[in-house]
Amino acid sequence: MIPDAGSHYPILAAMLAPALLMAATGSLLISANNRLARVVDRLRALIQTRGECGSEELRAAVDRQISQHRRRSHYVLRACVLLYVALGAFVATSLALAVDAYTGFALGEVPAGFALFGVASLLVASLAMGLEVHLAVNGLNAELALSLKRQALGAERAKD
Repeated sequence: MIPDAGSHYPILAAMLAPALLMAATGSLLISANNRLARVVDRLRALIQTRGECGSEELRAAVDRQISQHRRRSHYVLRACVLLYVALGAFVATSLALAVDAYTGFALGEVPAGFALFGVASLLVASLAMGLEVHLAVNGLNAELALSLKRQALGAERAKD
């Protein structure tokens, strides 16, 4: 059953909400991919630094940082996958709304199910990104402590 000419406005309005969620998800994907690129760059720099370590203590500190950055990369990767899932769910929501209207609302709760799945994916992706940010701040604090320790050792050696 094809809806009459005046009924397409509510259908288009209903399809607008998933489109806005798609745009928001795309923005989050850009941010997550940028964070992933930064983590990968930092891992490469740490691997190079590890090869230049003179002491076992310094090498152990760099190894801890490498381990922490690997965990960060896993969180960001999970978030990216979940954001792509959410994006797909929001596209499916829009399509289901259109098909539902075209078929005389025969799909029932299917469009809402897709939307709920997309929002749940966004929630879990946000949690993963929150964990990654927490690790990033902890890593920054560890790098700062290591840098201050190096400076203190350098100052002691300069006095001798």
